[in-house]
Amino acid sequence: MTTTLSKSAPTEVQYKLKLAHINDTHSHFDANRIQFTISHPQKELTLYSHTGGYARIAYQLEQARQKAKAAQQAFLFLHGGDSFQGTLYFNEFKGKANSDLLNMLKPDAMVLGNHEIDAGNEPVLDFLNDIQFPLMAGNMDLSHECPEKSARLANHRNLLDFAADTQTAKVLLKPLADKQIAIFGITLDQMSEIAGPDEDTHFVNAIATTKRTVALLKDAGIEHIIVLSHLGVDQDRVLATEVDGISLIVGGHSHTLQGDFSELGLSNMPYGERINHTAILHAGKYAETLGMADITFDAAGKVTQLSGGNFFMLDQQFILQASDDVSPQDYAKVREQLQTHPLILWDEEDSQVQARISHKYRPSLDALNHKILAFVPKNLVHTRLPSKALPHGSEIAPWVSRSMYQETRELGINVDFALHNAGGVRQSLDKGDVSLAEVLGRILPFDIPLVAYEIQGIYLFQMLESAINAATNNSVIGTGAGSFPYTYGLKYFYDGKQPLGERIIKLEVLTQIDGTDCWLAVNPEMFYKGVSSSYTAAGKEGYYPILQAKWHKDIDGISLPLAFTRFISKVHTLDEMIEPQVHYTSHHPQL
Repeated sequence: MTTTLSKSAPTEVQYKLKLAHINDTHSHFDANRIQFTISHPQKELTLYSHTGGYARIAYQLEQARQKAKAAQQAFLFLHGGDSFQGTLYFNEFKGKANSDLLNMLKPDAMVLGNHEIDAGNEPVLDFLNDIQFPLMAGNMDLSHECPEKSARLANHRNLLDFAADTQTAKVLLKPLADKQIAIFGITLDQMSEIAGPDEDTHFVNAIATTKRTVALLKDAGIEHIIVLSHLGVDQDRVLATEVDGISLIVGGHSHTLQGDFSELGLSNMPYGERINHTAILHAGKYAETLGMADITFDAAGKVTQLSGGNFFMLDQQFILQASDDVSPQDYAKVREQLQTHPLILWDEEDSQVQARISHKYRPSLDALNHKILAFVPKNLVHTRLPSKALPHGSEIAPWVSRSMYQETRELGINVDFALHNAGGVRQSLDKGDVSLAEVLGRILPFDIPLVAYEIQGIYLFQMLESAINAATNNSVIGTGAGSFPYTYGLKYFYDGKQPLGERIIKLEVLTQIDGTDCWLAVNPEMFYKGVSSSYTAAGKEGYYPILQAKWHKDIDGISLPLAFTRFISKVHTLDEMIEPQVHYTSHHPQL
């Protein structure tokens, strides 16, 4: 008797990866305040909570690592760039806290963002010396770097930059079943225009570098390729379109939150959208969310399955508000909605990371409460709209506008006026000493860049009226009182009782004649230079006529809160009177 043994078909190798990713964290080590809008029948609820932060992210990363190990998946954790800037932690510690806490999170790699190199190469060198993972900048060409300079980046052990001999990005290889997965970083090639790299540091075309690097990897038999990008989602789409053979792009720079958050009043866009067979992943901003994906590739490097999303990590307790009373039933319904939402996690945290933040770094921030910038001799009340009690509106917003004007001119940009929306100022300024922590934490908590522009007078008339109408619901559907404009160097008179299009009845610009300040009527045909926050300059909340500006220019090295802190540190006290530049007549007879 004989037995015939049949050969079984060879088992197909599974190329599985669990990927975690963050980007544009901007020194937000603590949990961030978050606001959701939840619509229930006959009631719209606003939810306030906190999300993310490094201790919560660290906890979720460890859970993900353990799950990957149990499922025999490869695991990667990647950072899409812009760890620097953004909070008091960076103001106080520069990159030292960033490197320390990122080391605790154990990324496999991070790409260089533009804010890492805002202040030149030296902070990048300090960061490279401290980190325990590679920093990727595959199109940063250091072949012309001065060999005698002190902050020399070339050949640093932790830097994967541009290889001039092959004209490709240096690559990190990781095991993936019986193959290898290649990771390389690509950052903005216009870095010298938007950041501050040293003059001998050049950035090569992002698409061309990627194309050459992918071709080199394919020639070496490596099919599974991740591009860690700091280009922004729009340029990632272009990259995927123009370069065949990229498995994944893990991105940053544009603060893009992917996933369906429509139930929470946020964006709804695909997580892992596919362009030319390449999946593109982004994870929002400010360490508010953690991206986590389970990915399956075929042997040729193509993504065949991708599941996951960006996960908020919320407080167990939250605050609900509505236009009328919030009932216990409302609270219970919202809690159930959050608990069943597939992209909500909770506030479990890594105790070691939290202890490091609390004991090593937060005490210095607390000390900022004692860093006095100026003295305010009386309360400066912030209100978004003028009223009978405050006919010219906010008492602090004009000072903010003046600081924008003065500090922009200090940089050699001779603007004629500053214009800022009321919602960018968050609190009144109380009588007494003004600390740095109060300015950055309460008055101007948003680190918004400033933008200079040149605009024709006719559009100034239109912009002011449109923003005021939107703020006051005056014959238009408004966007909220936060759009109300405050100025310095631009004096306007608004009469809400006039017909639409005719409500700015007088508009004047501050001009110096023979060294004397004078107010001259704005000529609708002439062009004027202004400075505003990037939020206002984007044309939101009624400011759309600003989009007709002849040009816009980001002002490097200065943000809204930085302009104010610099200004008040020089003047030491806010005791003089600023001539009222807002003259407002409401469309309501009683106001």
